[in-house]
Amino acid sequence: MAPSIFSFRQLRRKSRASFRTEQSTDTSSDGGQSNNGTAPTSGSLTPPSLAGKQSDSNLSASAREGSTPPLPPPPIPQSTRPLPSSGSSTSLSTKRFSVGGMTGLGSPLTNGSSRMLSLPVSPYSPRITNVADNSWAYQKVLVINGAIGDVAQQSLEGTVTVSRLDDAFPPIQWPACESHFKALVYLMPGANKLRFDFASPKLANSGSSNPIHSSYLTVHMVPPMGAPPLQLAILLAKDSPGTFDAVPARIEREGNGLDTAIRKFRMAAYLWQGFTAEQMHRNRLGRRVFRFEEEWTQGTVNMRDREFGQMRSEARIHVIRSDKTLKEMRDLDHAQQNAKAKNRDAMYSFAMDAVRGYFQPKAGQNLYVSVLLLDAHWDKQAKMITAHAALGGGAGEVRLAVFGSHCMQSYPTCFEEVVPAFTDCTPTDTNYVANDANESGSSWEAANIGIGAHMHETGHLLGLPHRENGVMLRDYVRLNRTFVTREAYSTRTKTKGELVLEKDECTWHRLDCLNFRIHPCFRLPNDAPSAPDESIQAWPVEGGALAITAASGVAYLEIYAENEGLCKTWMEFLPENGAPVQRQVTLTEQDIRNRLPEAKRKKEPIKVAIRSWAGGSLVIDDLRQLMSKGSSTKLSGGILTGKTAYRSSKLGRGQMEGTQPHEVIFTSAQRQDRVMSRVVFYHGRALDGMEFVYDDDSRQLFGKRGGKPGGDVFEMDVRRGEYISGFTVRCGFWIDGIQILTSLGRRSPVYGNALGGSGCTLVPPRGYTICGVSGSCAGWVDSFAVLITK
Repeated sequence: MAPSIFSFRQLRRKSRASFRTEQSTDTSSDGGQSNNGTAPTSGSLTPPSLAGKQSDSNLSASAREGSTPPLPPPPIPQSTRPLPSSGSSTSLSTKRFSVGGMTGLGSPLTNGSSRMLSLPVSPYSPRITNVADNSWAYQKVLVINGAIGDVAQQSLEGTVTVSRLDDAFPPIQWPACESHFKALVYLMPGANKLRFDFASPKLANSGSSNPIHSSYLTVHMVPPMGAPPLQLAILLAKDSPGTFDAVPARIEREGNGLDTAIRKFRMAAYLWQGFTAEQMHRNRLGRRVFRFEEEWTQGTVNMRDREFGQMRSEARIHVIRSDKTLKEMRDLDHAQQNAKAKNRDAMYSFAMDAVRGYFQPKAGQNLYVSVLLLDAHWDKQAKMITAHAALGGGAGEVRLAVFGSHCMQSYPTCFEEVVPAFTDCTPTDTNYVANDANESGSSWEAANIGIGAHMHETGHLLGLPHRENGVMLRDYVRLNRTFVTREAYSTRTKTKGELVLEKDECTWHRLDCLNFRIHPCFRLPNDAPSAPDESIQAWPVEGGALAITAASGVAYLEIYAENEGLCKTWMEFLPENGAPVQRQVTLTEQDIRNRLPEAKRKKEPIKVAIRSWAGGSLVIDDLRQLMSKGSSTKLSGGILTGKTAYRSSKLGRGQMEGTQPHEVIFTSAQRQDRVMSRVVFYHGRALDGMEFVYDDDSRQLFGKRGGKPGGDVFEMDVRRGEYISGFTVRCGFWIDGIQILTSLGRRSPVYGNALGGSGCTLVPPRGYTICGVSGSCAGWVDSFAVLITK
């Protein structure tokens, strides 16, 4: 049978149905929806391949055999869609923001390269307000804040779905309330290409399989492997069943065993990390945060990983079995809670011993460990939590935080449970679990207390004291607000839930963030190498000024008025616009006092705590005393007659029994005809004394001739005019060891205990030289300072 001949209309229909290109050639910007789901166009429907000399020859022949006249050349379609008009004459209520039937509008289509097509953007696309595109992050979990449309003109409810374009993490939905939303994003090393889709019953097409209210964000993540990790550990008694307190319904639904505890503790730690990184960013200190030690294990932070057994690199939770039984632990805690008990830190000491035994830190290796006491248990009869402690701090190699598991049933185990956990109003059943401090009367409030209070103790581990506000003053009762946009009913405040924005959220205090900025756990890959000398010194100098010096730079200064236990006033010396750190800062006493409220400026004493960029600290208990006449002395004799010598701040406590003051003004500083030729150090496991010997064999003794018989001698290069330019001192309660720094850049050995105490460097401010030493001595030298003059 001869092939049938197409009519013109049939040919057009055949062309439209049979010839498609991957890239749309539609030139319309809007229009009604056709039956087959495509938008009608304003130009020719013939694909580009049929326009011009590359048209299909067989199809052209079929057309010539028909009775209709030949078609005119089709117009060349536009390469991109024109954008919809944004004229201001149309009111918001009448504008059409839903572009119906535009296939692929919500997808990042490409034209064969990585460049995105210029597609119309929905005004309801999620707008990220706290993270810029192509930002850098250094942690697993990133907190996202955003808005839908113009929040001043509309209030939309719905959901924002966050997904990765590579599907390496499942899409997670987050609620949008009154056009605001908050979300958590799980980051992996490298470029994280993210898509945010908004859906609402009030908007057309938002519930389709190809939503159009979409936006995109790329975040680059680099794990900071050069920083020491914050270790996470669960501590159990040796006969522990490995369970935590939970109501029967919870146990039936998710279990309360060790595996569940690991998932919950890991998720809580990720919340700490995301919260802290966001707080650092808001304080303009970079999105920096502590990292965790990781292990290759089955992923637990989303439900899909659990279902399919997906392996991931996740925060490692160490499980430590102690050598004590449950009864022994509870007896320790009972003794600790006794008001007359001598050892109020019994559980903390027990945890410290267990952690040291497990990690076995080497000399000089600092460990930062946050411990969960899994056997903490609510004793209904005694109305107390047993085998529990809430403490943080530490010294030596181990910094430790401990907290109990009594709120753990309320923690989320994965991303999908974060919002439900922080909005669950289920009343706390004290037949099974504790209502800690009567502030966790509902499940979401218990999650705040457990996760937040443990983070508070971890703050102590990282060197934070209590503050006037923020996490270090129990602000963690509002921790949920960082992760949800609408708070649930609170049994603590008896208030109905409402919209919560950034201004309503829990915070770290500004001083906490400054402390984190200089902490080794917060180092980033692009930070300058850590300075080996962390010490910082304060020197009273001419003009009633105070010169503060630090080899690593001066970071900030805390000022405490009379009887103030919490710091409310401070001064920052952060470099701006790429400027170098300030290694010397000169202030007057009045500069410091003027920072205080007017009513406190004249009160005494004023305490000052100074921090260096390398993390060192110096505390001046009485500023006026340091800058008084008692810290200086008038020199007489020789070339120094009439000059003033100033004493540096004192190293060592100077509180040994029978201690006596000692002071030496160098003969070589007073007489031009005398040169210091050598120094003799008397020492054992501490510094007993120093003897300064001159070219005429005259001697000056500071301290005592104890320790090694005859001492050790350090020769000065007399021919080259070498002199003492500074000291490096190892000290704690007394002076453990000392080292001379010379004008020729030489260093003597450390005489005494080279590993004792902590290291401090005494190098005078610019324009000053050392003219003597000062301090006190009992059985050995227990305090040390230097005298400087201009």
